[in-house]
Amino acid sequence: MKRDMKSDMKITALRTFVVPPRWLFLKIETDAGISGWGEPVLEGHARTLAAKIDEYAPMLIGRDPARITDIWQMLYRNGCYRGGPVLMSAIAGIDMALWDIRGKALDQPVHALLGGRVRDRIRAYTWIGGDRADTLLEDAKRARDAGFGAAKFNVGAELAMIDSHAAVDAIVANIGGLRDAMGPGFDLAVDFHGRASVPMARILLRELEPMRPLFVEDPVLSSQLGAMADLARATPITLACGERLHSRDAFKPVFESRAAGIVNPDTAHVGGITEMLRIGAWAETYDVALAPHCPLGPIALAACLQVDALCHNAALQEFASGIHYNADVGHGDYVIGGKGPAIEDGYLPIPEGPGLGVEIDEDAVIARAAEGHDWRAPVWRHADGSIAEW
Repeated sequence: MKRDMKSDMKITALRTFVVPPRWLFLKIETDAGISGWGEPVLEGHARTLAAKIDEYAPMLIGRDPARITDIWQMLYRNGCYRGGPVLMSAIAGIDMALWDIRGKALDQPVHALLGGRVRDRIRAYTWIGGDRADTLLEDAKRARDAGFGAAKFNVGAELAMIDSHAAVDAIVANIGGLRDAMGPGFDLAVDFHGRASVPMARILLRELEPMRPLFVEDPVLSSQLGAMADLARATPITLACGERLHSRDAFKPVFESRAAGIVNPDTAHVGGITEMLRIGAWAETYDVALAPHCPLGPIALAACLQVDALCHNAALQEFASGIHYNADVGHGDYVIGGKGPAIEDGYLPIPEGPGLGVEIDEDAVIARAAEGHDWRAPVWRHADGSIAEW
């Protein structure tokens, strides 16, 4: 039976859980017995985000969880500093949990509270590594067997600012071999991960054109948006960026310079559902596709799917459960029933359950939080000993 939001409902507690493989979950509790879940994590900085949530808690306890936009603005505008990956990731997790509470209180999915879904399902792609190419084909075939029609992978490992022809040839051979093996019915997206300098990105994009990648992500670092716009004008390949941008302000030069045909902000890093919808709507005015970034857990994915349900220009959804960095832990480990969302013909269904539409197994979360994690990105070096981009 539908429950109306109590006018006197108050937030009573915020609890965080550092869980494998590299995630941070947040539970917001209320005096009405309705709780919401969020995922306020920044990969490699889970404990930093847990501390930030703890700092935000006194500002939230006692407040009405239905005033989502007001709380968002309070957290964003309070104090001298705003934006950036830590603050926006913390706000994101809180925002997700508040929307989860709102939907549960009204017995409606989040997308129903925001105008209703524009689609029934969203095309999904998964992540298959690529730092070292030895398992690339095996992982691509496994993705296809799991029901995916597309996969994304890193262009390669370390790339020097001016690398050798042999390094370029090796990258082209790896990707070309994968393209030939998988055939035209399986789409491949290539992530440069900011590892390529502007000169190397120009060379690699030219070499990859015959392989017709679905898109190339972060051909250069997001701090090089001017160069990325130049690259976009010079290649027919669709370029994507956004996972390292953390507020709508940061996307302004992307749109105005036409640097990307796809933006992929991360719901867990960019201020949650509230800010993602603003960015998605803004992207639509520039005829830019939205493809939410999500190499994270089941709560972050559920939040992304609510955005996908509402943004007409949402074209792709990243779904990476049990991926190469830790194949032993996936979404199903933390949801009731032990199963994550099912891929069917390359698509993920839009959730219809109340709130975010994902039922978290709190007992499993508590048990795995006792184990915790200390995930860190690897430290890479070039042949000359200098630090390489990971």
